[in-house]
Amino acid sequence: MTDTATTVAEDGRADRPGQSAGPGLTLLALASAGLVVSLQQTLVLPLLPQLMQTFDISVAAVSWVFTATLLAGAVATPLLSRFGDMYGKKKMISVTMTLLVVGSAICAIADSLALLIVGRALQGTSAAVIPLAIGMIRDSYPRERVTTAIGVVSATLGVGGAVGMLVTGLIADNTDSHHPVFWIAAAMAAVGLLFVLFCTRDSGRRAGGRPDLVGAALLGGWLVSLLIGISQGNAWGWTDARILGLFAAAVVLCAVWVAVELKIREPLVRLQILVGPKSLSANLASLLLGFSMFAAFTLISNFIQTPESEVGYGLSGSVLDVGLYMLPSTFSMLIFSALSGRIEARIGAAWTLSLGSLIAGVAYVWLALMHDSALDVMIFSGIQGLGIGIAYAALGTLAVQHVPMDQSGIASGINSLVRTAGGSIASAATAAVLAAQVIDGTEVPTVDAYVLCFVIAGVAAGAAAAIAASHGLRHGRK
Repeated sequence: MTDTATTVAEDGRADRPGQSAGPGLTLLALASAGLVVSLQQTLVLPLLPQLMQTFDISVAAVSWVFTATLLAGAVATPLLSRFGDMYGKKKMISVTMTLLVVGSAICAIADSLALLIVGRALQGTSAAVIPLAIGMIRDSYPRERVTTAIGVVSATLGVGGAVGMLVTGLIADNTDSHHPVFWIAAAMAAVGLLFVLFCTRDSGRRAGGRPDLVGAALLGGWLVSLLIGISQGNAWGWTDARILGLFAAAVVLCAVWVAVELKIREPLVRLQILVGPKSLSANLASLLLGFSMFAAFTLISNFIQTPESEVGYGLSGSVLDVGLYMLPSTFSMLIFSALSGRIEARIGAAWTLSLGSLIAGVAYVWLALMHDSALDVMIFSGIQGLGIGIAYAALGTLAVQHVPMDQSGIASGINSLVRTAGGSIASAATAAVLAAQVIDGTEVPTVDAYVLCFVIAGVAAGAAAAIAASHGLRHGRK
């Protein structure tokens, strides 16, 4: 081969400048990229109360700074995952990391809510990095090391989320502006991009075909309609014609999207992978875990910063306190995600997922019952990190273990899509619950509103545990 930078070998492996990188360095690069991606998703959460004051907006309005990221990720993930199977996963990871750099820079210069949301949406497209990285691992790693490597990358979803709040806290503790936070995010994304460019290479077969742009547009349409309807229900009234129209549009667009995906030869989302016998349980569990984890991230930030002396609950904490209280989650996720591979080897991915989800559910129940002190929140943080670390590592394996190698990217992408959709729904739904139950004469949510949201998150995690256990009973360890 005369042009090693561009030639694809007969076995489907693309020779790249970084082809000498060993598995360890490749995993480090992919995990670093995943960490930066998950970090940017929660980076803004501790800033939401500050942004409400800066832009003089409501809880429902400011929630879109977070929801826009998840929504963009939900639409971009299956599309870019499909591109990864078609054109190479390294190339698509590089593209998404570049979009993350650009989006972070836009957020860093944003002086209006609209521009900030645009930047956050561009950041959100980087959600495709995790499924692309999982697909790359499955393409290139020895079979006996795939589970552990997937566990490490999957764990970055939770670890990065907790670290993101800590980073924001450290910066916000020394400035009242949101701009430095996003400049830091842009720099970290640029470093992650360089890691990917020089320390990874494509090594899987290319699937070929063409992108389903119509499917992507329809998917975005019904998700946007649904989430706007949920988030604005309290403000406009649940029987308002606009809300009913949005929900009707979501139903119609979803039905058309399903019809299109079933009809075309190369759909954006292969519905047999989304709802097939061995896929449905993994995807439903992913939806519910995404809902519970992102609900917790959103709620904890606001709850910790609520001034107890003024409203009778909360921890009167700073932005930095939010990150510090979530440190136990970071450590427990790092430890138990690494151990998840050993647990999977003993009991299988489905039962491991069930165990992790159940532990996470216990954490949310604890928080619903015990939330009066910093110690209560830190105990929740440690237990939740343990559960999510185990569950997400197993979820990454369960999503791809039954599909052909050349569809690993899209299978992981679909699983990530439903997880991100769950997070989007959680953001909109919890904002709606908090806006519906406020202290008289204020816009401050009641403590009962938070407790209800914690219970809902716990129920979602428990439901994920039950679904995973059902999968284990029906399919064993396969």
